[in-house]
Amino acid sequence: MRDNGTKNILLVGVGGQGTILASKILSEGLLRRGYDVKMSEIHGMSQRGGSVSTHVRYGEKVASPVVPEGCADVLVAFEKAEAARWLHYLKRDGALVVNDFEIYSLPVLTGAAEYPEGIIERLKEKVEKIKCVDAARLAEELGNIRAQNVVLLGALVKALGLEGLDWKSVIKDTVPEKLLDLNLKAFDAGLSQ
Repeated sequence: MRDNGTKNILLVGVGGQGTILASKILSEGLLRRGYDVKMSEIHGMSQRGGSVSTHVRYGEKVASPVVPEGCADVLVAFEKAEAARWLHYLKRDGALVVNDFEIYSLPVLTGAAEYPEGIIERLKEKVEKIKCVDAARLAEELGNIRAQNVVLLGALVKALGLEGLDWKSVIKDTVPEKLLDLNLKAFDAGLSQ
């Protein structure tokens, strides 16, 4: 760790995937643990399926909410092309948690462009600490594909070594009651990856 022990986490995805909710749960848990936490959301064209990134920095004392390029301890990509797009933010010995999931942009859907092939393989060539998670499949098995964000949150918590926090109580206080059971199961599914 550097910068007085500050840890840098970058969560990236496509609008509508729940990156911001996952970041809010993460930030709340870290606050409850006593860390100084800064979070910055960058929505971009999220309503049109564009990139969304959330920077979360935590430690004893954090000055800025933005993770500098090349300094992310962990990069969590909710979509595999987004992992490739944001990889330059990951530090040399950082960890990558990537959802093995594809979301096709409008140019791909209309046939004007092709979705890149072999993304996961190229990521594995560049990153030593990589965890590929089939969060969509796990969430579907639980009954709702939209819970893949909390599956990825569980995988992130494991990558950070923060399993000891009371994440279930944070999730309970953050998600609607009707979705609580689903999200608790999704978190456990991610934690077991």
